[in-house]
Amino acid sequence: MDKFKEECGVFGIFNNDEDILKTSEIIYFGLFALQHRGQESAGIAIHNESKIKCHKGMGLLPNVFDESILNSLKGNIGIGHVKYSMSGENCLENTQPISTKNIAGNIAVAYNGNLINAGDLRMDLEKMGFIFQTTTDAEVIIALLSVEMAKNDNIEEALTEVMGNIQGAYAVTIMTKDKLIAVRDPLGMRPITVGKLRNSYIVASETCAFDLVGAEFIKDVEPGEIVIIDKDGIKSVQAIKEEKTAACIFEFIYFARPDSVIDGANVYDARFEAGRLLAQECKIDADIVIGVPDSGLPSAQGYAMELGLPYSEGFIKNRYIGRTFIQPSQFMRERSVSLKLNPLKKLINGKRVVMLDDSIVRGTTSKKIVDILRKAGAKEIHFLVASPPIRCCCYFGIDTPHRKHLIADTHSVEEIKETLGVDSLHYISLEKLIQTPVGAKLNFCTACFDGSYPMEIG
Repeated sequence: MDKFKEECGVFGIFNNDEDILKTSEIIYFGLFALQHRGQESAGIAIHNESKIKCHKGMGLLPNVFDESILNSLKGNIGIGHVKYSMSGENCLENTQPISTKNIAGNIAVAYNGNLINAGDLRMDLEKMGFIFQTTTDAEVIIALLSVEMAKNDNIEEALTEVMGNIQGAYAVTIMTKDKLIAVRDPLGMRPITVGKLRNSYIVASETCAFDLVGAEFIKDVEPGEIVIIDKDGIKSVQAIKEEKTAACIFEFIYFARPDSVIDGANVYDARFEAGRLLAQECKIDADIVIGVPDSGLPSAQGYAMELGLPYSEGFIKNRYIGRTFIQPSQFMRERSVSLKLNPLKKLINGKRVVMLDDSIVRGTTSKKIVDILRKAGAKEIHFLVASPPIRCCCYFGIDTPHRKHLIADTHSVEEIKETLGVDSLHYISLEKLIQTPVGAKLNFCTACFDGSYPMEIG
């Protein structure tokens, strides 16, 4: 589908209940809840006595792990990772967690985000003699941490130094022989949270992972904060404090699961509110309101409720596509959207339809969806978008097309309307969008819409 590509998901546990909880099993199911954040690869690393045992592979979690593998991963501290690979990174070597042994012992890192100065840092480290095995930013972080811990074996102070040297968006889980650590970038661009399960502590990219394993939410890791968990409990260090934060607004628009809560704001409510506010900006007399599954559905519900219009699921989504070893023919490639979405023709035929989606990136998939509705007999199609026009690239961990492929950067709204073949097209305003995550404690990065990046891009 023509969407921004997912980021990555991280999960970790400091297990104080080994007689009841199996560390590897909790991590596996926690990652299962985060599978929407990355489907290219998965990995789990667990500290067992004096060494780290790690298993990782390409594909979805069930393709990488089975019961025998999980049973072989024993220990009370563990971290896991699901990954969407950026262009050129899709290989086993880049699968996380990444582990190493330094002066302080064995360390493993699982990471979500993107460092905009990773290239310069990697070059400096190579001059110092480091030989990199991957192209990941996670290995850069673990190398920097090794350098700092050679000077000072206090990991909190070493991490503070590392955070002062890296620039970008990141949420990191770190495992040592006796600690589980969570780190969030100073602008709060990537989410990471802390929860508790019985007497054990958990960190995860999203709170939906807590729900699946039966844990309770404790706190969001604050921007610039280091959270350290060990046998004595939880400790927090505010390593860096920025005057203004810049959380990624696309977490609420598309990336996060709707049952997650990020920085005090419910993701489903934010998407519902986007639809409600769209209704205030653009009132359309229609017979039916539908959403494009899945992230467009709450917005459609909010729009319909605000205007008192009938809401219906206009598409049935095939949830069992997955990955396939079959190279489809040109004919089937042209029908790729139909493989995932099928219209409810009885509800669409002869109707004036309002359709809501979370975003338009290239416009290719949107055009195919509109064509599907036309063939289903839609009398009118009014396309509403729960985010503003995307005109700029992201440099903070979201795989976005080059600007020349972003339809809103090369076409006016009227031209996009004509290209898609709809009767009307309306995007939510940026002013309304930033109001949607009600209760969020952060300001937002909106650079993909307005080009206002929260830090200087090289």
